[in-house]
Amino acid sequence: MSELPGADSEKRTVVTAALPYANYKPHLGHVAGVYLPADIYVRYLRLLGKDVIFVCGSDDHGVPITISAQKEGATPPEITAKYRRVQRRVFDGLGIEFDHYSGTSICPEHVALSQEFFTKIHERGDIDARDTEQFFCTTCDRFLPDRYVEGTCPKCSAAGARGDQCDTCGNSFEQTELIDPHCATCSSIPEVRETRHWFFRLDRYQEQLETWLDGREGWRENVKNFALGIVRGGLPARSITRDLAWGVPVPLEEAEGKSLYVWFDAPVGYISFTKEWSKAIGDPDRWKRYWQSPESRIVHFLGKDNIIFHAVIWPAMLMAHGDYQLPTDIPANEYLNFAGEKFSKSKGVGVWADDILARYPADRVRYYLAANAPEGRDTNFSWEDFIARNNDDLSDVVGNLGHRVFTFVDRYFKGKVPAGGAEGSTMEALLPQIASHRDRWRKALGRYRFREALGVAVDLARVGNRAFDAAEPWKSRKEDVEKCGRDLAALLELVRAVSGLLTPFLPDTAGKIWATFGSGSATPTPAEIAGLGRDTLADGQPLTPPGIVFPRLELAEEK
Repeated sequence: MSELPGADSEKRTVVTAALPYANYKPHLGHVAGVYLPADIYVRYLRLLGKDVIFVCGSDDHGVPITISAQKEGATPPEITAKYRRVQRRVFDGLGIEFDHYSGTSICPEHVALSQEFFTKIHERGDIDARDTEQFFCTTCDRFLPDRYVEGTCPKCSAAGARGDQCDTCGNSFEQTELIDPHCATCSSIPEVRETRHWFFRLDRYQEQLETWLDGREGWRENVKNFALGIVRGGLPARSITRDLAWGVPVPLEEAEGKSLYVWFDAPVGYISFTKEWSKAIGDPDRWKRYWQSPESRIVHFLGKDNIIFHAVIWPAMLMAHGDYQLPTDIPANEYLNFAGEKFSKSKGVGVWADDILARYPADRVRYYLAANAPEGRDTNFSWEDFIARNNDDLSDVVGNLGHRVFTFVDRYFKGKVPAGGAEGSTMEALLPQIASHRDRWRKALGRYRFREALGVAVDLARVGNRAFDAAEPWKSRKEDVEKCGRDLAALLELVRAVSGLLTPFLPDTAGKIWATFGSGSATPTPAEIAGLGRDTLADGQPLTPPGIVFPRLELAEEK
């Protein structure tokens, strides 16, 4: 098999998923765009025997949290604890397995590391103090940081833009650029007052960022082109402090009462969480192998609304600091929409992960979201398509193949691998097809093409169903039982291969099929993945079929 595309296969990898704000429960758009592809990629690397860790945690600071706390009559720590539990429950239910999941307000490493980032960049002269104009609500008697003010986007004229970024066009700006601004809390028209803030001199990193981005080979076009467009359009100095108590305190005496803007401290969480993980496993310095060694890969999974922070601002912060490696890849996804509309908590549009998990098994949800992944463009969720894709692909193709082969072997060969082996049979041509599909699967996953890789696995099952029909074992068992046995041995190799290729996507159900073959584990080893396409099953080996793994789903279950 070829090596991982664009990377040294021996390099260790840290995979991160964008930190979810600790004020909501995840919907399927979040899962499809960020957390599921990250989990699939980590599982894939582990199947190849790679050194990989998967870190994430809740984004606890900033205005979104204080607004939610105000609405729910709670304190910010109470809100973050509540939603961190909700998010972990959803991720666990979906089989998304982090090596470490923390939170920016509970990680003991986080405040110190975030302040250290600020201090080091400030000491090198790349953070300036400026007296600025900011909106002040006289009704609420306070300055209005980012999400406390809303208005019309100055870039695309979309309504509902908040004071730091427009979700419609993805551009960021200073809040005083908003058209027709109003206080998000009381709807009053704010006045402009002077306040002092500290600004990160992004403009000083414009040329370095452009050169770096231009050299990112193999990146998704939506990420590279968007980031380059932002950089080439000019990078103004960006405010990194807020008049807000809930956050990481700015480590300057003259900045009392101000905190670091959440976009500054949140990505630092990837490193601070890894440091916390290192201590938890009893190896306090291990985190350095992932973040400070050139022999490491750093892969950030996120949605397209986070591209500017991860592909422009965060790399500039790392360049300014100087002690950490830059991201290796940023496979950002587009949006999964619902009936043509963007998922929205406030509007009640979409499907929430805990709701669908109450109706359907996790692997059926994982399958549909991966098969319908918004990798290069926005995609849509519909209940009808969810049912149809599961039934047409998993039930009628993968499940049907396993049921046919296992049933026939159980009935006519005493539930054991028939003697003779796959090699030398009329089905011997299946073995190179298995190896070919395995290589296509690996190439696609190595390039973050999850939908394509899943399609390769299902296509191999289609190959198996056609081969079963062509072999006509219901005839050959009467006319040439040895040929029938060899044919079925080849088909068993194919079923086993299908389950191996499905493992990163459907860890539970694929594991049940893989365990049928008595390897002692529900997860293939790297050697077993490498061996797919060879005659590996021993003559007479007992099989323990899992029964019907993919029963047909009914739409009536949903509504």
